[in-house]
Amino acid sequence: KYSHKRVVLRIDYVVKDTAGLHARPASLLVQEASKFKSEISLIFGVKTVPLKSILAVMSLGIPCGEAFSITIDGEDSELAKIALEKVLSDHQVV
Repeated sequence: KYSHKRVVLRIDYVVKDTAGLHARPASLLVQEASKFKSEISLIFGVKTVPLKSILAVMSLGIPCGEAFSITIDGEDSELAKIALEKVLSDHQVV
């Protein structure tokens, strides 16, 4: 039986966008995260929320200059990391 290697990634970022992690990039991140099987979470301060929930992500209200992390746990974690980082950089969030 073939089994995929499971990799858990944690990537740390600092928000550069003066509007913070606002609705447009947040919704694109959620859409992108939803394409993957991995469990993907966003961590800000002491709060951890699923990155596949726009309401959860927006509830964090991450402002400019603040650090946050994304954890990706699953067989497609490397692909998810690449896709999510593209969204963040394309929209100049980080």
